[in-house]
Amino acid sequence: MSKRTLIASTVMGAFALSGSAAVSAVTLNDLQKEEAKIHAAAAKSQEKINALFEQSQELLVEYRSTVDQTENLKVYNDYIASLVEDQQRSIDSLQRQIDSIEETKQGIVPLMFRMIDSLEKFVELDIPIYLEERRERIQRLRDLMANSNVTVSEQFRQVIEAYLVEVEYGTKMSSYQGTINANGTENTVDFFNLGRTAFLALSLDQTSAWVWDNEERQWKALGDDYLASVVDAVKMANGVKTPDLIKLPIKAAE
Repeated sequence: MSKRTLIASTVMGAFALSGSAAVSAVTLNDLQKEEAKIHAAAAKSQEKINALFEQSQELLVEYRSTVDQTENLKVYNDYIASLVEDQQRSIDSLQRQIDSIEETKQGIVPLMFRMIDSLEKFVELDIPIYLEERRERIQRLRDLMANSNVTVSEQFRQVIEAYLVEVEYGTKMSSYQGTINANGTENTVDFFNLGRTAFLALSLDQTSAWVWDNEERQWKALGDDYLASVVDAVKMANGVKTPDLIKLPIKAAE
């Protein structure tokens, strides 16, 4: 190869190398730009991924909270349902009791009227101790039965109480003032009763005494042999004299 050819080849090689370097520089710069774009896009994608992850975490927390609330609500609803069932049982029980009370009322109200009627007949046929007081009590019972503001239980209680008072009259000794009609004459007297065994009357001047005859429904005068005993009886009933043995006109049971 001639020197001229070699030089030419060398020059051409230099130009070739110079051109290749220029091309490589341009390609590298483009690659760097593309890489920068890729990195920027990756960063943006990562930011989106991070944002989506944060959102997913928030949604997960919200979901778990919702699940917990749902479980709590289920437990609470079950509790409320059990209360409602228990209240319904109580309501049903009360309704049965109310129905039973109404049925009881239907039976007990007529019974009370019969009891009052029987009590009134008994008082009119009994020894007339505290007669006006007993008649007034029976009238109060009748008024009570006509009062809609008084419960059936209270009406029944007072009817029973009236019967208990009647029992008490037959178990105690007492004395009180009143009037009697003896032989067409009105006399103010001290009454004395020993239960229902004896019912006596003593004039206020302690000069006359009478005994009640329940069969004949009238007062009968007592002789002087009983007068001192009746005076003592009245004193004992009033607490003036110590209780002692006395002679009283008591009719023997048949």
